Amino acid sequence: MSIPHGLLALLRHGPMYGYQLRAEFEHATGSTWPLNIGQVYSTLTRLERDGLIEPQATDDEGRQRYALTAAGVSTLGEWFAKPVTHADRPRDELAIKLALASTTPGLDVQAVVQTQRVATMRRLQDLTRLKQEPGDVGGLAWSLVLDHLRFSAEAELRWLDHCEGALLKAASAERTRPPVVEDDAALESTEERAR
Repeated sequence: MSIPHGLLALLRHGPMYGYQLRAEFEHATGSTWPLNIGQVYSTLTRLERDGLIEPQATDDEGRQRYALTAAGVSTLGEWFAKPVTHADRPRDELAIKLALASTTPGLDVQAVVQTQRVATMRRLQDLTRLKQEPGDVGGLAWSLVLDHLRFSAEAELRWLDHCEGALLKAASAERTRPPVVEDDAALESTEERAR
């Protein structure tokens, strides 16, 4: 998630102060990606430094509000127009974990897959329950985020099924593979026994 762009998108609604931006961000995403308030203020400082936002008059309680500049509006438009690529996303820890597990001697990779399957299934059940809650909990924005999380969990379960099948196939191939002969003397001995 690009926090700077997220804050710019919120400021498109009008001037806001740090705590307000944090609350609006968490409301829109259903608190799926909670923001630390320090992170919000350090991001606001960078956005101001880069000329994408500017300070406005403080509100009645003395809180500093910020508004988009023309450059901020332009940057936000470019962000919305550009697709998110796989290079823009963080590494997938689960894919890395299973790739390394499959090459680690003595590790029960099936158990690693099963542990993840149980956790992912619980997450999917929790997300499905949230989706079925009555009322407008977070509006359209939250509904879209929730759908993304549910579909991602479903895809992860399908991928785990695929991993399990690939592991079983590899284990079966390993069991049926003939033994490897190490040296010429052993090869000759094997050939003599075959005659």
